[in-house]
Amino acid sequence: MAESIKRHWQAAVLLAVLALLPVGRLAELPILIGTIAGMILLLRGHIDLRLPLPRLGLLLFAGYWLPELLSAPDAINVRRAWTEVAADLRFLFFLQFAMHALRDGDARWRVSVGSAALLALFCLDGLLQAATGLSFGGPSDPQRLSGIFGAGNLKLGLVLGALSPLLLIPTQRRFGLRGLLLAGAALLVVVFLAGARAGWLMLALALLLALWTGRPAKRAALLTVAAAGLALLVAVAATWLSPRFEARIERSAAALSLDRDGLDHALSDRLPIWEAAIDMGADHPVNGVGVRGFREAYPIYAPSGDKWVSQGDTALHAHQLLLEIWAETGAIGLLCWLIAVVAAARHWRQLPHGQRTQALAPTQALMVMLFPLNTHLAFYSSFWGLLLFWLLALWLGFLQRDIAA
Repeated sequence: MAESIKRHWQAAVLLAVLALLPVGRLAELPILIGTIAGMILLLRGHIDLRLPLPRLGLLLFAGYWLPELLSAPDAINVRRAWTEVAADLRFLFFLQFAMHALRDGDARWRVSVGSAALLALFCLDGLLQAATGLSFGGPSDPQRLSGIFGAGNLKLGLVLGALSPLLLIPTQRRFGLRGLLLAGAALLVVVFLAGARAGWLMLALALLLALWTGRPAKRAALLTVAAAGLALLVAVAATWLSPRFEARIERSAAALSLDRDGLDHALSDRLPIWEAAIDMGADHPVNGVGVRGFREAYPIYAPSGDKWVSQGDTALHAHQLLLEIWAETGAIGLLCWLIAVVAAARHWRQLPHGQRTQALAPTQALMVMLFPLNTHLAFYSSFWGLLLFWLLALWLGFLQRDIAA
Protein backbone atom coordinates (compact mmCIF):
# COMPACT_ATOMS: atom_id res chain seq x y z
CA MET A 1 0.00 0.00 0.00
CA ALA A 2 2.73 2.45 0.98
CA GLU A 3 4.67 1.61 -2.20
CA SER A 4 1.56 2.23 -4.32
CA ILE A 5 1.01 5.64 -2.69
CA LYS A 6 4.66 6.54 -3.27
CA ARG A 7 4.45 5.69 -6.96
CA HIS A 8 1.24 7.69 -7.35
CA TRP A 9 2.66 10.86 -5.79
CA GLN A 10 5.84 10.59 -7.84
CA ALA A 11 3.82 10.39 -11.06
CA ALA A 12 1.67 13.28 -9.82
CA VAL A 13 4.78 15.43 -9.34
CA LEU A 14 5.82 14.85 -12.95
CA LEU A 15 2.32 15.63 -14.26
CA ALA A 16 2.09 18.72 -12.06
CA VAL A 17 4.92 20.33 -14.03
CA LEU A 18 2.81 20.23 -17.19
CA ALA A 19 -0.43 21.12 -15.39
CA LEU A 20 1.14 24.22 -13.80
CA LEU A 21 3.05 25.32 -16.90
CA PRO A 22 0.43 27.97 -17.80
CA VAL A 23 0.51 29.40 -14.24
CA GLY A 24 3.72 31.40 -14.34
CA ARG A 25 6.51 30.23 -12.06
CA LEU A 26 4.32 27.74 -10.17
CA ALA A 27 5.66 24.97 -12.43
CA GLU A 28 8.92 25.36 -10.51
CA LEU A 29 7.24 23.95 -7.39
CA PRO A 30 7.00 20.33 -8.60
CA ILE A 31 10.50 20.71 -10.07
CA LEU A 32 11.70 21.71 -6.58
CA ILE A 33 9.87 18.75 -5.00
CA GLY A 34 11.43 16.39 -7.54
CA THR A 35 14.85 17.95 -6.98
CA ILE A 36 14.70 17.45 -3.22
CA ALA A 37 13.39 13.91 -3.68
CA GLY A 38 16.22 13.19 -6.13
CA MET A 39 18.80 14.39 -3.61
CA ILE A 40 17.31 12.15 -0.92
CA LEU A 41 17.22 9.14 -3.25
CA LEU A 42 20.88 9.66 -4.14
CA LEU A 43 21.93 10.07 -0.51
CA ARG A 44 20.08 6.90 0.48
CA GLY A 45 21.64 4.91 -2.35
CA HIS A 46 18.36 4.23 -4.17
CA ILE A 47 19.87 5.41 -7.47
CA ASP A 48 22.87 3.57 -8.90
CA LEU A 49 24.86 6.04 -10.98
CA ARG A 50 26.88 3.16 -12.42
CA LEU A 51 23.89 2.01 -14.49
CA PRO A 52 23.69 3.13 -18.14
CA LEU A 53 20.57 5.33 -17.90
CA PRO A 54 21.56 7.31 -14.78
CA ARG A 55 24.98 7.80 -16.38
CA LEU A 56 23.31 9.01 -19.57
CA GLY A 57 21.24 11.42 -17.48
CA LEU A 58 24.44 12.80 -15.98
CA LEU A 59 25.95 13.22 -19.44
CA LEU A 60 22.89 14.97 -20.87
CA PHE A 61 22.81 17.31 -17.90
CA ALA A 62 26.52 18.04 -18.36
CA GLY A 63 25.94 18.84 -22.05
CA TYR A 64 23.58 21.61 -20.96
CA TRP A 65 25.19 22.76 -17.71
CA LEU A 66 28.95 22.67 -18.40
CA PRO A 67 28.75 25.33 -21.15
CA GLU A 68 27.07 27.78 -18.80
CA LEU A 69 29.58 26.99 -16.04
CA LEU A 70 32.55 27.58 -18.35
CA SER A 71 31.02 30.75 -19.79
CA ALA A 72 30.44 32.34 -16.38
CA PRO A 73 33.95 33.52 -15.28
CA ASP A 74 34.26 36.21 -17.96
CA ALA A 75 30.57 36.67 -18.79
CA ILE A 76 29.30 40.11 -19.75
CA ASN A 77 26.87 39.81 -16.82
CA VAL A 78 28.80 37.74 -14.31
CA ARG A 79 26.15 37.82 -11.59
CA ARG A 80 23.36 36.65 -13.91
CA ALA A 81 25.56 33.90 -15.37
CA TRP A 82 26.53 32.46 -11.98
CA THR A 83 22.91 32.66 -10.83
CA GLU A 84 21.89 30.51 -13.81
CA VAL A 85 24.73 28.07 -13.11
CA ALA A 86 23.58 27.60 -9.53
CA ALA A 87 19.86 27.47 -10.32
CA ASP A 88 20.18 24.91 -13.12
CA LEU A 89 21.81 22.37 -10.81
CA ARG A 90 18.25 21.46 -9.84
CA PHE A 91 17.81 19.67 -13.15
CA LEU A 92 20.53 17.13 -12.30
CA PHE A 93 18.57 15.80 -9.32
CA PHE A 94 15.20 16.16 -11.05
CA LEU A 95 16.34 13.84 -13.87
CA GLN A 96 17.41 11.19 -11.36
CA PHE A 97 14.10 11.51 -9.48
CA ALA A 98 12.13 11.09 -12.71
CA MET A 99 13.98 7.93 -13.68
CA HIS A 100 13.25 6.48 -10.24
CA ALA A 101 9.59 7.54 -10.46
CA LEU A 102 9.13 5.94 -13.89
CA ARG A 103 10.92 2.69 -13.16
CA ASP A 104 7.77 0.53 -13.64
CA GLY A 105 5.22 0.25 -16.43
CA ASP A 106 2.24 1.43 -14.38
CA ALA A 107 3.93 4.74 -13.56
CA ARG A 108 4.88 5.27 -17.19
CA TRP A 109 1.30 4.52 -18.27
CA ARG A 110 -0.12 7.03 -15.76
CA VAL A 111 2.24 9.78 -16.87
CA SER A 112 1.65 9.04 -20.56
CA VAL A 113 -2.15 9.11 -20.25
CA GLY A 114 -2.07 12.09 -17.89
CA SER A 115 0.16 14.12 -20.22
CA ALA A 116 -2.05 13.35 -23.22
CA ALA A 117 -5.16 14.31 -21.23
CA LEU A 118 -3.66 17.63 -20.11
CA LEU A 119 -2.59 18.52 -23.65
CA ALA A 120 -6.06 17.58 -24.92
CA LEU A 121 -7.51 19.93 -22.29
CA PHE A 122 -5.19 22.75 -23.42
CA CYS A 123 -6.29 22.11 -27.02
CA LEU A 124 -10.03 21.95 -26.23
CA ASP A 125 -9.74 25.14 -24.19
CA GLY A 126 -8.11 26.79 -27.20
CA LEU A 127 -10.91 25.61 -29.49
CA LEU A 128 -13.46 26.97 -27.03
CA GLN A 129 -11.69 30.32 -26.98
CA ALA A 130 -11.55 30.39 -30.78
CA ALA A 131 -15.30 29.76 -30.98
CA THR A 132 -16.59 31.83 -28.06
CA GLY A 133 -13.77 34.03 -26.76
CA LEU A 134 -13.97 32.20 -23.41
CA SER A 135 -11.08 30.30 -21.87
CA PHE A 136 -9.70 29.14 -18.54
CA GLY A 137 -6.95 31.68 -19.20
CA GLY A 138 -9.37 34.58 -19.63
CA PRO A 139 -10.01 36.66 -22.76
CA SER A 140 -7.77 36.10 -25.76
CA ASP A 141 -4.97 38.38 -26.87
CA PRO A 142 -6.20 40.67 -29.69
CA GLN A 143 -3.59 39.35 -32.10
CA ARG A 144 -3.29 35.65 -31.20
CA LEU A 145 -5.18 32.82 -29.57
CA SER A 146 -3.79 32.58 -26.04
CA GLY A 147 -5.91 29.83 -24.44
CA ILE A 148 -5.16 28.61 -20.96
CA PHE A 149 -1.85 30.53 -20.86
CA GLY A 150 -3.62 33.89 -20.88
CA ALA A 151 -3.28 37.00 -23.00
CA GLY A 152 -0.07 38.07 -21.25
CA ASN A 153 1.74 34.79 -21.95
CA LEU A 154 1.55 33.88 -25.64
CA LYS A 155 3.08 30.41 -25.46
CA LEU A 156 0.06 28.22 -26.31
CA GLY A 157 1.12 27.46 -29.89
CA LEU A 158 4.74 26.84 -28.96
CA VAL A 159 3.90 24.45 -26.11
CA LEU A 160 1.28 22.51 -28.08
CA GLY A 161 3.59 22.31 -31.09
CA ALA A 162 6.55 21.05 -29.06
CA LEU A 163 4.58 18.59 -26.93
CA SER A 164 2.12 17.44 -29.62
CA PRO A 165 3.74 13.96 -29.94
CA LEU A 166 2.71 13.29 -26.33
CA LEU A 167 -0.89 13.59 -27.52
CA LEU A 168 -0.59 12.30 -31.10
CA ILE A 169 1.26 9.04 -30.39
CA PRO A 170 -1.00 7.75 -27.55
CA THR A 171 -4.09 8.81 -29.53
CA GLN A 172 -2.88 6.90 -32.58
CA ARG A 173 -2.15 3.79 -30.49
CA ARG A 174 -5.59 3.89 -28.86
CA PHE A 175 -7.81 5.05 -31.72
CA GLY A 176 -5.75 4.34 -34.86
CA LEU A 177 -5.33 6.60 -37.88
CA ARG A 178 -8.73 8.27 -37.46
CA GLY A 179 -7.82 9.29 -33.94
CA LEU A 180 -4.47 10.65 -35.12
CA LEU A 181 -6.08 12.74 -37.86
CA LEU A 182 -8.79 14.07 -35.55
CA ALA A 183 -6.26 15.05 -32.87
CA GLY A 184 -4.01 16.51 -35.57
CA ALA A 185 -6.85 18.60 -37.02
CA ALA A 186 -7.75 20.00 -33.58
CA LEU A 187 -4.11 20.85 -32.90
CA LEU A 188 -3.77 22.48 -36.32
CA VAL A 189 -6.67 24.85 -35.63
CA VAL A 190 -5.38 25.91 -32.23
CA VAL A 191 -1.68 26.15 -33.15
CA PHE A 192 -2.46 28.06 -36.36
CA LEU A 193 -4.64 30.59 -34.53
CA ALA A 194 -2.08 30.89 -31.72
CA GLY A 195 0.08 32.55 -34.36
CA ALA A 196 3.59 31.37 -33.43
CA ARG A 197 5.11 30.18 -36.67
CA ALA A 198 7.74 28.16 -34.79
CA GLY A 199 4.76 26.26 -33.37
CA TRP A 200 3.43 25.66 -36.89
CA LEU A 201 6.71 24.09 -37.95
CA MET A 202 6.99 21.98 -34.78
CA LEU A 203 3.47 20.62 -35.26
CA ALA A 204 4.14 19.90 -38.95
CA LEU A 205 7.25 17.91 -37.98
CA ALA A 206 5.33 16.05 -35.26
CA LEU A 207 2.59 15.06 -37.71
CA LEU A 208 5.16 13.93 -40.28
CA LEU A 209 6.95 11.78 -37.70
CA ALA A 210 3.68 10.27 -36.50
CA LEU A 211 2.55 9.45 -40.05
CA TRP A 212 5.87 7.92 -41.12
CA THR A 213 6.56 5.87 -37.99
CA GLY A 214 5.85 2.18 -38.45
CA ARG A 215 4.21 2.51 -41.87
CA PRO A 216 5.37 1.43 -45.35
CA ALA A 217 6.85 4.30 -47.32
CA LYS A 218 4.11 4.35 -49.99
CA ARG A 219 1.27 4.43 -47.46
CA ALA A 220 3.06 7.03 -45.34
CA ALA A 221 3.58 9.24 -48.42
CA LEU A 222 -0.12 9.04 -49.32
CA LEU A 223 -1.11 9.88 -45.77
CA THR A 224 1.32 12.80 -45.76
CA VAL A 225 -0.31 14.22 -48.90
CA ALA A 226 -3.74 13.78 -47.30
CA ALA A 227 -2.56 15.46 -44.08
CA ALA A 228 -1.08 18.33 -46.09
CA GLY A 229 -4.43 18.76 -47.82
CA LEU A 230 -6.17 18.80 -44.44
CA ALA A 231 -3.70 21.39 -43.14
CA LEU A 232 -4.32 23.54 -46.23
CA LEU A 233 -8.09 23.39 -45.69
CA VAL A 234 -7.65 24.37 -42.04
CA ALA A 235 -5.34 27.23 -43.05
CA VAL A 236 -7.81 28.52 -45.67
CA ALA A 237 -10.67 28.36 -43.16
CA ALA A 238 -8.55 30.08 -40.51
CA THR A 239 -7.57 32.83 -42.98
CA TRP A 240 -11.22 33.41 -43.81
CA LEU A 241 -12.40 33.39 -40.18
CA SER A 242 -9.48 35.13 -38.48
CA PRO A 243 -7.94 38.44 -39.66
CA ARG A 244 -5.06 37.91 -37.21
CA PHE A 245 -4.16 34.59 -38.84
CA GLU A 246 -4.43 36.18 -42.28
CA ALA A 247 -1.96 38.85 -41.15
CA ARG A 248 0.52 36.17 -40.06
CA ILE A 249 0.24 34.48 -43.47
CA GLU A 250 0.77 37.78 -45.29
CA ARG A 251 3.84 38.51 -43.16
CA SER A 252 5.25 35.03 -43.88
CA ALA A 253 4.66 35.53 -47.62
CA ALA A 254 6.93 38.59 -47.56
CA ALA A 255 9.87 36.16 -47.63
CA LEU A 256 8.99 35.40 -51.25
CA SER A 257 10.13 38.90 -52.27
CA LEU A 258 13.72 37.53 -52.09
CA ASP A 259 15.14 40.81 -50.77
CA ARG A 260 16.60 41.49 -47.34
CA ASP A 261 13.82 43.79 -46.14
CA GLY A 262 11.11 41.34 -47.13
CA LEU A 263 12.91 38.43 -45.50
CA ASP A 264 13.54 40.42 -42.33
CA HIS A 265 9.86 41.43 -42.20
CA ALA A 266 8.79 37.80 -42.65
CA LEU A 267 11.15 36.78 -39.83
CA SER A 268 9.70 39.41 -37.47
CA ASP A 269 12.86 41.56 -37.63
CA ARG A 270 15.15 38.72 -36.50
CA LEU A 271 17.87 39.03 -39.16
CA PRO A 272 19.83 41.69 -37.22
CA ILE A 273 19.49 39.57 -34.07
CA TRP A 274 20.93 36.51 -35.82
CA GLU A 275 23.76 38.55 -37.33
CA ALA A 276 24.58 40.02 -33.93
CA ALA A 277 24.61 36.52 -32.43
CA ILE A 278 27.12 35.37 -35.06
CA ASP A 279 29.33 38.38 -34.32
CA MET A 280 29.15 37.80 -30.55
CA GLY A 281 30.37 34.25 -30.98
CA ALA A 282 33.08 35.36 -33.38
CA ASP A 283 34.40 37.86 -30.82
CA HIS A 284 34.17 35.31 -27.96
CA PRO A 285 34.72 32.01 -29.79
CA VAL A 286 35.84 29.93 -26.81
CA ASN A 287 33.07 30.40 -24.25
CA GLY A 288 30.78 33.15 -25.54
CA VAL A 289 29.41 36.19 -23.73
CA GLY A 290 27.87 34.12 -20.92
CA VAL A 291 24.45 32.53 -20.55
CA ARG A 292 21.61 35.05 -20.47
CA GLY A 293 24.11 37.76 -21.40
CA PHE A 294 22.69 38.28 -24.89
CA ARG A 295 20.49 41.18 -23.84
CA GLU A 296 23.45 43.13 -22.44
CA ALA A 297 25.69 42.34 -25.40
CA TYR A 298 23.15 43.05 -28.15
CA PRO A 299 23.37 46.89 -28.16
CA ILE A 300 27.13 46.55 -28.71
CA TYR A 301 26.65 44.43 -31.82
CA ALA A 302 23.39 45.85 -33.18
CA PRO A 303 23.60 47.81 -36.44
CA SER A 304 23.10 51.56 -36.49
CA GLY A 305 19.43 52.45 -36.28
CA ASP A 306 18.46 48.97 -35.09
CA LYS A 307 14.73 48.69 -34.35
CA TRP A 308 15.16 47.14 -30.92
CA VAL A 309 17.82 49.53 -29.65
CA SER A 310 16.19 52.65 -31.11
CA GLN A 311 13.06 51.85 -29.11
CA GLY A 312 15.13 51.92 -25.94
CA ASP A 313 14.91 48.16 -25.65
CA THR A 314 17.13 45.22 -26.59
CA ALA A 315 16.86 41.73 -28.04
CA LEU A 316 16.52 39.30 -25.14
CA HIS A 317 17.95 36.20 -26.80
CA ALA A 318 19.12 34.85 -30.16
CA HIS A 319 15.79 33.24 -31.16
CA GLN A 320 17.63 30.20 -32.52
CA LEU A 321 19.16 27.26 -30.66
CA LEU A 322 22.54 26.99 -32.38
CA LEU A 323 23.04 30.76 -32.44
CA GLU A 324 22.12 31.00 -28.76
CA ILE A 325 24.71 28.36 -27.86
CA TRP A 326 27.34 29.97 -30.10
CA ALA A 327 26.78 33.52 -28.85
CA GLU A 328 26.45 32.74 -25.14
CA THR A 329 28.72 29.69 -24.66
CA GLY A 330 30.96 29.63 -27.76
CA ALA A 331 32.64 26.60 -29.29
CA ILE A 332 32.74 24.86 -25.90
CA GLY A 333 28.96 25.04 -25.74
CA LEU A 334 28.46 23.71 -29.27
CA LEU A 335 30.85 20.83 -28.56
CA CYS A 336 29.14 19.89 -25.28
CA TRP A 337 25.69 19.93 -26.85
CA LEU A 338 26.96 17.85 -29.79
CA ILE A 339 28.47 15.24 -27.46
CA ALA A 340 25.18 15.03 -25.54
CA VAL A 341 23.12 14.59 -28.72
CA VAL A 342 25.48 11.91 -30.08
CA ALA A 343 25.44 10.05 -26.75
CA ALA A 344 21.62 10.12 -26.65
CA ALA A 345 21.33 8.90 -30.25
CA ARG A 346 23.88 6.14 -29.67
CA HIS A 347 22.08 4.91 -26.55
CA TRP A 348 18.76 4.96 -28.42
CA ARG A 349 20.10 2.86 -31.29
CA GLN A 350 21.46 0.22 -28.92
CA LEU A 351 18.14 -0.36 -27.13
CA PRO A 352 15.70 -3.19 -27.99
CA HIS A 353 12.74 -2.27 -30.18
CA GLY A 354 10.27 -2.54 -27.30
CA GLN A 355 12.04 0.04 -25.15
CA ARG A 356 12.33 2.44 -28.07
CA THR A 357 8.62 2.01 -28.83
CA GLN A 358 7.52 2.86 -25.29
CA ALA A 359 9.64 6.03 -25.39
CA LEU A 360 8.51 7.07 -28.88
CA ALA A 361 6.34 10.03 -27.82
CA PRO A 362 8.95 11.89 -25.72
CA THR A 363 11.62 11.00 -28.31
CA GLN A 364 9.68 12.66 -31.09
CA ALA A 365 8.82 15.62 -28.85
CA LEU A 366 12.52 16.21 -28.21
CA MET A 367 13.28 15.94 -31.94
CA VAL A 368 10.58 18.51 -32.68
CA MET A 369 11.64 20.88 -29.91
CA LEU A 370 15.35 20.75 -30.79
CA PHE A 371 14.93 20.86 -34.59
CA PRO A 372 17.71 23.28 -35.56
CA LEU A 373 16.06 24.80 -38.67
CA ASN A 374 13.49 26.71 -36.65
CA THR A 375 13.25 29.72 -34.39
CA HIS A 376 13.28 29.02 -30.65
CA LEU A 377 12.71 30.47 -27.24
CA ALA A 378 15.84 30.73 -25.09
CA PHE A 379 16.92 27.26 -23.93
CA TYR A 380 18.79 28.79 -20.99
CA SER A 381 15.66 30.58 -19.82
CA SER A 382 13.56 29.37 -16.90
CA PHE A 383 10.53 28.44 -19.06
CA TRP A 384 12.00 26.70 -22.15
CA GLY A 385 14.86 25.15 -20.20
CA LEU A 386 12.39 23.72 -17.69
CA LEU A 387 10.28 22.27 -20.50
CA LEU A 388 13.38 20.75 -22.12
CA PHE A 389 14.40 18.97 -18.91
CA TRP A 390 10.85 17.81 -18.24
CA LEU A 391 10.88 16.15 -21.66
CA LEU A 392 14.35 14.70 -21.03
CA ALA A 393 13.08 13.31 -17.71
CA LEU A 394 10.17 11.58 -19.47
CA TRP A 395 12.47 10.28 -22.21
CA LEU A 396 14.96 8.75 -19.80
CA GLY A 397 12.18 7.33 -17.63
CA PHE A 398 10.32 5.79 -20.58
CA LEU A 399 13.49 4.09 -21.87
CA GLN A 400 13.64 1.85 -18.82
CA ARG A 401 12.70 -1.76 -18.41
CA ASP A 402 10.44 -2.60 -15.49
CA ILE A 403 12.43 -2.78 -12.26
CA ALA A 404 11.02 -4.36 -9.14
CA ALA A 405 10.78 -1.99 -6.21
